[in-house]
Amino acid sequence: MADHNDLGKKGEELAFNYLIKKGYKILCRNYRFKRNEIDIIAEFENTLIIIEVKTRASRFLAGPEETVTKGKQKTIIKVAHEYIIENEIDLDTQFDIISIILNEKETHIEHLIDAFYPIL
Repeated sequence: MADHNDLGKKGEELAFNYLIKKGYKILCRNYRFKRNEIDIIAEFENTLIIIEVKTRASRFLAGPEETVTKGKQKTIIKVAHEYIIENEIDLDTQFDIISIILNEKETHIEHLIDAFYPIL
């Protein structure tokens, strides 16, 4: 497995543990629809939370959260819609990003709540 894949898996595990400590109920990890995936789906305060986890070794060029482009957001929204239909979810939905810097010198987790919104 490539180093960036290992880093991504470590980041997702850190994000999972972070959310558990904050009281989130994890409903699903790595939900797949066709070739796309949502990293973490959780419930918190009667809201469905769709979470994209981005992990980088540094902020060189861009922070992890900046790599969630409009195109990526659109894909996440489509996959979330499929999850909601498939599981007959009737909750407000929120899209978050967990941005992680992870290297030998630091581990920094930033939770961006309501990071983006579906376009009507």
